[in-house]
Amino acid sequence: MSVSGGEGGPTALRIMLGGQLRRMREGAGISRADAGWQIRASESKVSRMELGRVGFKERDVSDLLELYGMADEDERFRLMELARAANNPGWWSRYGDVMPSWFTNYVGLEVAAALIRTYEVMFVPGLLQTEEYARAMVQLGKSNFLPHQEVDQRVELRVTRQQILTRANPARLWVVIDESVLHRPVGGEKVLRAQIEHLIMWSQQPNITLQVMPFSSVGYAGAGGAFSLLRFPEGDLPDIVYIEHAASALYLDKLDEVDEYVAIMEGLTISAAPVSATEGLLKEALARI
Repeated sequence: MSVSGGEGGPTALRIMLGGQLRRMREGAGISRADAGWQIRASESKVSRMELGRVGFKERDVSDLLELYGMADEDERFRLMELARAANNPGWWSRYGDVMPSWFTNYVGLEVAAALIRTYEVMFVPGLLQTEEYARAMVQLGKSNFLPHQEVDQRVELRVTRQQILTRANPARLWVVIDESVLHRPVGGEKVLRAQIEHLIMWSQQPNITLQVMPFSSVGYAGAGGAFSLLRFPEGDLPDIVYIEHAASALYLDKLDEVDEYVAIMEGLTISAAPVSATEGLLKEALARI
């Protein structure tokens, strides 16, 4: 396993290191409270470390490895290097002024994901948006009070996130959108037209699968609102369900919860028009504008 950060980014590395520390603690039969005492911290901090929700002080990691009886010097060196890499800021940290903390975690996980499956009922998903559509989305309902510089930063962040689809080892993206997305004039007809043409281009890429839930389909009863499923190449990272709200987000990683959303996504892909019909549906929507 590389500890350089690479495509995984610090968020994924923190989760990986935290998972290894948790397994070592449990294997040594040591409680979180005793581990916290060793590093002069609370039990809750140890819990946050093991979940990868906070950064790691190298001294704390070293003290925990000693407590857990780590005798292999090569393994100790590897874990300490992983701790250092996990503390390096990701490229998205420069957008901290315009990005809420709950979304910062998602961007870090998105960078590390090998497969992202998304269901969207209102708008084109951010990873497939044109710059003009993204700008219209950012300004939606906020154009009277968002400074121009902040709008530019938010748009730049959204467009930069799309690099995961074009990098040397691109993420796979499987999207199901409701047909209404293709008729909602975000930014006006010109912007929508360019966006649909953009979707046609994206749908032809080998790592992207796009399906449309047509009006003629009853959909899938358990779907509810939009959500995303993220799967990672590293075994230490569990699948994660991401559900965004107006001022917060929900991250689900318990196996039974993830399995439920996997079943919902499978139901959506079956209810949606087949992939072979996607380009035709996009062109039909384009002709109506």
